[in-house]
Amino acid sequence: MKVLKFGGSSLADAPRYMRVMEISTATHQTDGAAVVLSAPKGVTNALSLLCEQAAAGEDFQPLFTKLNDTVTGIANNLNEELDGFAHASVVDFINSHLSVLKQHLEGIKLLGVAPDNVSAGILSIGEYISVTLFSAMLSAKGIANRVIDPVKYVLADGEYLDSIADVSLSKARFSDVPNDGSEFLIMPGFVAANEAGEKVTLGRNGSDYSAAILAACIDASCCEIWTDVDGVYNADPNQVEGAVLLDKLTYQEAMELSYFGAKVLHPKTIGPIAQHHIPCLIRNTLNPAAPGTLISNEKSEVWTSVKGISQLDNVTMFNVAGPGLKGMVGMASRVFEVMSNANISISLITQSSSEYSISFCIQSKDAQRALTLLEDAFALELQNQLLDPIEVRHDLAIVTLVGDGMRQTKGLAARFFNSLAQARVNNVAIAQGSSERSISTVIESKRAKKAVKVIHQNFFSDRHTIDVFLVGCGNVGTELLGQIEKQQPALLKRNIQLRVYGIANSRKLLLNSQGIDLSGDWSAALDSASEGLSVERLHQFANDNSLVNPVIVDCTSHEAIANQYVDMMESGFHVVTPNKKANTSAMAYYRKLRKTALSTNRQYLYETTVGAGLPVIDNLQKLFSAGDVLHRFEGILSGSLSYVFGKLDEGMSLSQATQTAKDNGFTEPDPRDDLSGMDVARKLLIMAREADLELELSDIEIESVLPAGFAEDCSIDEFMQQLPELDAAINEKVEAAKAEGKVLRYIGSIEDGKCKVSIQAVPASNPLSQVKDGENALAINSDYYSPIPYVIRGYGAGGTVTAAGVFADILRTMPWKQMAH
Repeated sequence: MKVLKFGGSSLADAPRYMRVMEISTATHQTDGAAVVLSAPKGVTNALSLLCEQAAAGEDFQPLFTKLNDTVTGIANNLNEELDGFAHASVVDFINSHLSVLKQHLEGIKLLGVAPDNVSAGILSIGEYISVTLFSAMLSAKGIANRVIDPVKYVLADGEYLDSIADVSLSKARFSDVPNDGSEFLIMPGFVAANEAGEKVTLGRNGSDYSAAILAACIDASCCEIWTDVDGVYNADPNQVEGAVLLDKLTYQEAMELSYFGAKVLHPKTIGPIAQHHIPCLIRNTLNPAAPGTLISNEKSEVWTSVKGISQLDNVTMFNVAGPGLKGMVGMASRVFEVMSNANISISLITQSSSEYSISFCIQSKDAQRALTLLEDAFALELQNQLLDPIEVRHDLAIVTLVGDGMRQTKGLAARFFNSLAQARVNNVAIAQGSSERSISTVIESKRAKKAVKVIHQNFFSDRHTIDVFLVGCGNVGTELLGQIEKQQPALLKRNIQLRVYGIANSRKLLLNSQGIDLSGDWSAALDSASEGLSVERLHQFANDNSLVNPVIVDCTSHEAIANQYVDMMESGFHVVTPNKKANTSAMAYYRKLRKTALSTNRQYLYETTVGAGLPVIDNLQKLFSAGDVLHRFEGILSGSLSYVFGKLDEGMSLSQATQTAKDNGFTEPDPRDDLSGMDVARKLLIMAREADLELELSDIEIESVLPAGFAEDCSIDEFMQQLPELDAAINEKVEAAKAEGKVLRYIGSIEDGKCKVSIQAVPASNPLSQVKDGENALAINSDYYSPIPYVIRGYGAGGTVTAAGVFADILRTMPWKQMAH
């Protein structure tokens, strides 16, 4: 005979009750069925709220009427569905119980409080209505059935609203209940009786517990818990994308998972079935074809090490510490005796090896009562300063890694705590059972969801996540979004999930918790956004959505944004940028950027600040990390000036060449940044600092293409209109160089610790004479590359190639995951 339990959305309306009858009668025909039912969906919550309203002296009639409509509505609908449904007797049963309920509520309203013994009777009304409805349904189908009242059969001990069944004594009471399948058995869940015969309830998930009790008492062959999910997942599927359905769990694994917050199970449920070795199957009423999760003595052959991650919320930790604990026998027992006498359950215990302190966790609802009791029990020790004031930490959660196979697998603890470090989570306390079946950590509750996601990625997923926030929607930023949109499907095939969660410009910030659809009109959505950009807002969004690997991509050239990179990294973001302003700021800020990246374990990537898409910075860093020393550098570092000076060779004027470069997206938004030589100077300074030269931007000798003070205080359009004034002077230089068989190039150089950018006439024999059309070329003379220099040459201008370089940097934020292993 099998015990089947149904509840929640399985009993939401008449069609769901019909589905439950279909599933359970099919089982009854083959194995014999005993069904345990919860209240109709929402009814127990309504009953609890009615008690609260009555105790507060509020008007409970509207909710009472709604409750009446809900349960009578199910009865009326079932009467329409089933011929022979005993509608009149069912409605009489509902009306009589609701009439008594109303009397109780009036009494509670007069008292101003709902006594627990009265509440127990009220809260269980829904279960009795459920079994009455279901019995009438079976009778209408001609199926003989028997309703078992747990008040007569299930003996429990404890509080009225959270009792624990005595299975062995209860089993003796079931001697008259047939377990051969000859009768269809129905029992309301959640309910039992104490020794005085008073009705009590079995606490949270009490109906699941009732099913386990019934299975043990009638020696069932299996206990099936029918719910609204396919089984037990290795993490909460509502919180963790990609949570995996487990095929099997041992009783011990199920107990560990349930104890630390797995919502599908409850520790009370596991106890009776484990003690009597009854297999338990978690199945989905809405998807009966799904195989479900089997809880038994059988171990999974699929998941052999870690089984799951659970999260227990609403935890408060107490720390009892002081010199009075050192060497004092019995202090720990006194602490826990206080908790035991108050019926307060302890979730986790840790003690320092110095014996100076004992820490333990309880549910937050019991925290104030526990503190009062402890202070009373240790009043003398506290008064004489043998104990420090009892420390209480609120708003905590316990995250636990569970699995039988953890006992044989080395390095799991290291991976577990590395995952927490990646999630930027501090461990408040740590505990591991001697069974080595679980590792638990106490952390801040606001970080628990993110911690679980990162742990899940490290243990159960090969998928990397990159969570992008783009600042700057100009030429490079827009091109980058287009490249990301195009590559997202291909990246997903490589187990890289790259989503853009935020896009910002100088005025607006667009955020979307599901990721922004880059194929849609994100520009219009950004224009209609109502909030502005701030690091605090991005930090809040990343935390609210538990983003695992957030990256801010700055595609602006604004100094104000660059000045926030330290704040961004301290807030948990990687920073990727082609913006040169940060790396060419004051040397103190430059050092602070690197120090912050190290201390926060965040990536700060800026490959495209020099050479656009060319791997200049990366190669320099590798050379210098390998001990190389720079002697001399010379190169064309500006793709825009490479283009402009190349066009001068072809006979274009300076103004024409600059306009063409601007139209092609080769220049900075303001071409003066290029023509002034400041853009090249910034790139040269970045390279010099990579070579450990402590220079400021003011130390660089700059020969500008523009005369001093030329068109400084006007708009970009006005500057472009004035630029032809310089055409003649530049043309003279071009002709003078040509007369000597040379061409003009704008070159940056580093030598003897000094940096210089200037217009130079170079002969045809110089390789730089061939660099034009937006190309960059860099020649590095060093210890390792001498006398023949290390040359990097390639296309170095334009939004497309720069965006591609930024994209490559974004993808480099992934190695944090591999490093955890």
